[in-house]
This record gives sequence, C-alpha cells and structure tokens, in this order.
Amino acid sequence: MAWIRRINQLSTVEKEGIYRMLIPPELYGRLKIHPLSFLGLSGSRSAQFYCPAGDPMAVIEVSKDPTEPDPVFSIQISDSTDSQSLEWDFVIVNDPDSPRFNTDVDEQGRDTMFGRATRNISEEHRAMEAGLHPGQIRKGLRLSRSVVQCLDVFAKTFYIKEVFLEALFYHNALQYERLGFTYLAGFHRMKRIHEAFQPGGVLHRRLDGSTPFRNRGFHETIRGRSWAIHDGILDGAEDDILADGWISPRMYRMTGEHHSECTFPGARF
Repeated sequence: MAWIRRINQLSTVEKEGIYRMLIPPELYGRLKIHPLSFLGLSGSRSAQFYCPAGDPMAVIEVSKDPTEPDPVFSIQISDSTDSQSLEWDFVIVNDPDSPRFNTDVDEQGRDTMFGRATRNISEEHRAMEAGLHPGQIRKGLRLSRSVVQCLDVFAKTFYIKEVFLEALFYHNALQYERLGFTYLAGFHRMKRIHEAFQPGGVLHRRLDGSTPFRNRGFHETIRGRSWAIHDGILDGAEDDILADGWISPRMYRMTGEHHSECTFPGARF
C-alpha cells in the first residue's frame, strides 16, 4: 500500500492532521507557533503542507515568518517501492537567527544543487570558517534526533517497518549512523574512506593545503573530512574503491530500532 499517495487523497484538514506528526514539537515553542492553527507571531500560518492528491510524496515546511525565503524546517517523505517502507528524501533545519551563507547559489546566481552542479567557493570558505558543514546555509538547531523520533511515530502509526534514505554528504552518513541507521549500500566505501584518511593513507597525503578545504589535520574531524570530500579529494585517488569520487550511501533504519554502525571510531564533529 502506497501510504503517502493514500494520505494525499484525504481532505486538507485530515492530511495536515497526519503530517503534523513530522514537525518536531520543540519548534512550536521556539518559534512561538500555535500547535493547532500554526499561526505565528506575525498572525500568518507558519507551517505549509505540499501534498497534492495523487502525489506519492509530501513536503512540510515551517518558517519563523512566512515572508522569509528560508524555512526553519523542511522535510520531504515519499512512498518507497515496498509498501512497508518509507523514503526520507531530505530534511533541512536552519537556525533563523544565525548568519546566512550563500552556498546555495554561485556567483552568477545559479542554484548550486548543494554544491554538486556548481560551487560558490568564497561563500563555502566563509561557511566552513564559521563552523558549518557542506550544504549548510545556516547553522542547524540540533533537532536530528527529534526528527527521527517523529518519523518513528509516523511509521508506527501506519505499520511502516523501515525508513530509507541517501546520505548526501559524508557528515550526513556519520550523523545517520549515530541516529541508528545502517547501510544498504556504501558501507565498504565508508570504511575505506576512514582507512585512507589515516596517517600514510592516500587521502591523508592529499591533505596538502592546496585548497582551503584540504588543510592538514582535517582527517581528525567529521567536518574536516566532509569539506575535503566535498572539494573532490576522492576524485582520481590511487584507490580503485575511491577514485570515482563521493557516492551517496544508501541507508535504512528499522522502525523503533537502533543499529550500531560506526565507520569512524572515536569521531568528533
């Protein structure tokens, strides 16, 4: 049974009543949003639901003020090919009170597609210096665990057994490991990346300071490794497993369960 498509056939009130389960409760208090009407301090609705009838996906966005271009919270889920599974397509969480870095558009104003189509090097450098990870335009709100708990509640409600996702960046994969996800594909590449960042390894040798994203010592942290990988440090590496560059791992988590995967022992962000 395609649950998202089926839910999207319901009335607007019914759909919103169901999809509100995916909004972390902390956001209501933090953003001063009424949990039933979704009205914020501006008097306008701060939550938007994009779930047209017939579609196999749903997007939920929450903003501090609906006139602001960047939502504080955005999540997309969709039907999987397996009726007992769910695709977690993406989640974005932004601290609205933190500085914004324009890593999402290049110097010509084109969408960078999270840095995969093109890049804004100067903005990425500023973001990195401010402590952000690749793909971020603002600092986050540390809500990842709460988001997974919301997904668990949603999944249990509809007897969904597992949630699938693709880790867009290296640091995402490590974060999902800590949230109880394990690998459907990409585990051996992740292990090999860790080995190659060890002193004497092919990636460790490439941390030569040739760009701001490949500084010596970046192998010691998840953030440093992720920036180096985003900068293409894997490309053409003298290693058959890594030479093709970053390939997003396919991961999953059984509803209500916590796997104990770890491809970077002792890691710190």
